[in-house]
Amino acid sequence: MTSDASSTQPPAGQPQYLPTPEERSWGLLAHLSGLLTLLLIGGLSFIGPLVVWLVKKDQSPFIADQAKEALNFQIAATIAIYVSALSILVCVGVVLLPVVIIGAIVYSIIAAVEANKGVYYRYPYTVRFIS
Repeated sequence: MTSDASSTQPPAGQPQYLPTPEERSWGLLAHLSGLLTLLLIGGLSFIGPLVVWLVKKDQSPFIADQAKEALNFQIAATIAIYVSALSILVCVGVVLLPVVIIGAIVYSIIAAVEANKGVYYRYPYTVRFIS
């Protein structure tokens, strides 16, 4: 992702809105809440972003956008983790599961840092379940 001025702009079709520092902090929390939930609850990493989205979606377009993005990614990551875990039975998962988990952690941290900068971050390799 480039660091030019256009990266802080909302995605196409979104209103032109620059987030406040508090909104950026909530965006950061939306992305990191997936990791926190994963550590505290286990395989339900989408619960954290879901809670942030449900509580804050009507208060800020930036928080709503970033919480929804984090929620979509965590749903996709949860599915990928379960599929990888099941594929251990055919030995593929032994390599695939750690790659998926590390990738989910790394992308969540990158997204949190970008959201804290006020960037409307988009995860690569994810399906938009909630639009």
